Amino acid sequence: MTRPLAIITGVGRAAGIGAGIARTLVADGWDVVLSHWTPYDERVNDGSTGLAGLLAELGEHAIAIPVDLERSDAAATLFAALKGRGAASALVLSHAESVDSGILDTTIESFDRHFAVNTRASWLLIAEFARQVPADGGAIVALTSDHTTFNLPYGASKGALDRIVIAAARELGHLGIRSNALNPGPVDTGWMTDAVRASAIERQPTGRLGTPADVADLVAFLVSLKGRWVTGQLLYADGGFAAP
Repeated sequence: MTRPLAIITGVGRAAGIGAGIARTLVADGWDVVLSHWTPYDERVNDGSTGLAGLLAELGEHAIAIPVDLERSDAAATLFAALKGRGAASALVLSHAESVDSGILDTTIESFDRHFAVNTRASWLLIAEFARQVPADGGAIVALTSDHTTFNLPYGASKGALDRIVIAAARELGHLGIRSNALNPGPVDTGWMTDAVRASAIERQPTGRLGTPADVADLVAFLVSLKGRWVTGQLLYADGGFAAP
């Protein structure tokens, strides 16, 4: 039996949310295509991504394609690389440009880069996905965030992403596509300092931070047939972090 195909963007770190989603989908019977961009990981992380180990772990059910999502032709390039592999039934947008800065210290270059990667690339990926979706439809899930204060370009570009993803539910519904934005709250994938971790846990009614597996379980539901009645939503699955 042919396994359905999912595209997961932003899988540059084996400890990241995208990698957690990839593990869960492969275990659920999917094949996955993982987009990544090493120069970004080297710029904002320590460069030790562990991607090779992740691919070895997932075996024949995963391939990785390097794509610079800042480029306007990135979406077309990614989907062109998939020719011959069949149509993708799921698109999971877990990529992000994320460099902290506020209203007074954000540069124009940084602002434009955030919108190019987080917003424009996501729109173009959604459009390419819709053009090739199988006859029985598919699902889009985009990871989003409320964090805006002193994180202006990231938060603003994610807010614009939310609107695009929700619009897709209406505009692409006739193609059998369902589309949702998912806010997972703070997930500890190794980027947090001890102070950030302690502050986030203090705000969590559950008393713990989210994990990539927590996020992956909900994504797996949303892209499955069991989640076919959920579309056009901005969902919070954050352990109560955003509860008033």
